[in-house]
Amino acid sequence: MKKNQLLSSEESTSYRSLVRPALMDVLQEKIMDYIVVRKKYKEKNYTARQLAKDLGTNSRYISAVVNTKFRMNYTALVNKYRIEEALQILSDPQYSSLSIEKVAGMVGFINRQSFYSVFRKQMNMTPVQYRKQQLESLNDNDGNLSQKITA
Repeated sequence: MKKNQLLSSEESTSYRSLVRPALMDVLQEKIMDYIVVRKKYKEKNYTARQLAKDLGTNSRYISAVVNTKFRMNYTALVNKYRIEEALQILSDPQYSSLSIEKVAGMVGFINRQSFYSVFRKQMNMTPVQYRKQQLESLNDNDGNLSQKITA
């Protein structure tokens, strides 16, 4: 193991131990409230620093809690919820006329490129491919349902 890797591993362990377990649980709930319930993930520039300010703590604590409790970094956590909402929008026929750029903006991405990159990484396909797959699946199911009703 390289010296840098060993050092970063030790730093990581001490970094997470900055926050007492009880406080970590409280912050985890508050983070979920802000990110998921209040849908702060939709705000394009909502940073860990801003979340820390809103929660009356510091960004190191936020990072420690997110890394420990969610097993990812802050950006990955926010992007997870952005993609989850994008999946709902892209599979809903009433939104089929929306551009991919519009969907990206609705869920909090700053631009199309970052949306595509994160989407592809999480879903192993592009948003366009996903939308097409979902809408074709709905059409197939509607056709099968119509056939069953008339039979």
